[in-house]
Amino acid sequence: MFFILSKILLFLIKPIVWIFVLLICAITSKQAKQRRRHAACALIIFFFFSNGFIAGKIINSYEVGYPPLQHYDIGIVLGGFSGLNKRTNEIAFTGASDRLFQAIALYKKGRIKQLLLSSGSANLIDKKVKEADLALNYLKLIGIPDSAILMENQSRNTIENARYSLALVGKKNPKAKLLVITSAWHIPRAKLIFEKLSRQKIDYYPTNFSGNTGFVLSDFIIPNAGALGTWEMLFKEWIGLMVDRFRN
Repeated sequence: MFFILSKILLFLIKPIVWIFVLLICAITSKQAKQRRRHAACALIIFFFFSNGFIAGKIINSYEVGYPPLQHYDIGIVLGGFSGLNKRTNEIAFTGASDRLFQAIALYKKGRIKQLLLSSGSANLIDKKVKEADLALNYLKLIGIPDSAILMENQSRNTIENARYSLALVGKKNPKAKLLVITSAWHIPRAKLIFEKLSRQKIDYYPTNFSGNTGFVLSDFIIPNAGALGTWEMLFKEWIGLMVDRFRN
């Protein structure tokens, strides 16, 4: 039930949904004053949340930097970087695919000995396709040996990522030195969860940064659809952080 409610909440926190609801209210309101008020609110929300400069500065302050790289026994790759291409029945990478690609690079450089793929299915309807299974096939395709791959394919969210992957590490190599690999904007929440479930020191490696390293004039004055997506992502993480802080 909590999983389903979380999916509904993720829909409701989207700024584009707020704008749409306000515009509907502006169209259907019988009083002219209410129509103007709803329309004005929709425009203000639209221009604020679609401003690339504002979104960029906020996400820059939230994303973490790189840790001093050492050598690790296991790199835990958090899911959300791929799906199934139904035309080819093979893996299809998403915007967070840098999580897997950076993990592969770290393995190739000798920084981590094993990759632990942590991801099941977050789909409410089709639960048969497991992301870790798709990623496992891809790693084998590019020549990563079976001995270098660990996998759990039951997790549906970050809490389950941490719980199931740490349980697997406890069985395979309890004293392993761990590196969690995930998106830069996701690390604050991932760190909170992993540190609640484990007493050992864990390092975190950021990937696919969303913030800009520089801004141009258009970022200040032209609405940007990507900025709306950035706010949606931030709201999701902030709400998740608040919930996870109070959850046992």
